[in-house]
Amino acid sequence: MIVILFSQQTKAQTEKKHDIVLKNDGEEMKGDVTAISDSTITFNYAGEKLVYIIKKADLSKITFASGRVQTFNKPAAIVENRAPVAQPETASNKEDRRNKVAILPFSFVKDGQPAAQEVSEEIQSECYAMLNKHAGVYEIVSPRAINVKLSKAGISRVNILNYSMSELCETLGVEYILDGMVTQNRTTQTSYGNSTYTNKENENDKSGKKKGSGTSSTYATNLQNYQTVMDMKIYNDKSEVIYNQNRKAFWNTEDAYKNTMEYLIKRSPIYNK
Repeated sequence: MIVILFSQQTKAQTEKKHDIVLKNDGEEMKGDVTAISDSTITFNYAGEKLVYIIKKADLSKITFASGRVQTFNKPAAIVENRAPVAQPETASNKEDRRNKVAILPFSFVKDGQPAAQEVSEEIQSECYAMLNKHAGVYEIVSPRAINVKLSKAGISRVNILNYSMSELCETLGVEYILDGMVTQNRTTQTSYGNSTYTNKENENDKSGKKKGSGTSSTYATNLQNYQTVMDMKIYNDKSEVIYNQNRKAFWNTEDAYKNTMEYLIKRSPIYNK
């Protein structure tokens, strides 16, 4: 019995332990890991001399013969792909927006082409100047403040249609939004002319008669005519249209939109005499 026990103990002491490699697909490999690089490991199966190069990307973990465990490619935490839940607007925030009006930069299309942003902002400022004098109980927010908030929110004329008027009201901190568009096209040309003649009297000629002479000049001017149409809408913070008017300019000059804008503003519900 002593001999048997001694032989079993000697066998247990002399039996070599091996590394265990677990792959991502569940396969278990028993042998020896002989090298580890940045992207691969070198592996020999127990009792074999053939060398295997295995990518780290395919491994789950290695349990070394020493008992140390090295883990690879931990599964990423599952993140739910849910749209953020909109927080209900508090009563205080809604009260802060009460009776505040934002004027958006006007769209301006001339001969079928959008005008520069500076033109849109210029008309926005002109509209503000006209309306702010007759705002009454309403507070017209300055164009500068409105444009800064639009810029910080990443909202421009290119993507503004992706936002409802209710969302824009919350972003700008107002209860009402005035949105306008000017469409202008060249039409005919009007020509104006003017002729003048200057008479001069010279000295007498040999017969005693005075000789007369003069100079004449002619000026011509061509004036370009335009057809201008303005569309104006006012929305509340529920995206409801409370004012919608479209008017063709009476005059055919390039700045005829100014009189048209004044006409539409005076008939809007936020204008006070």
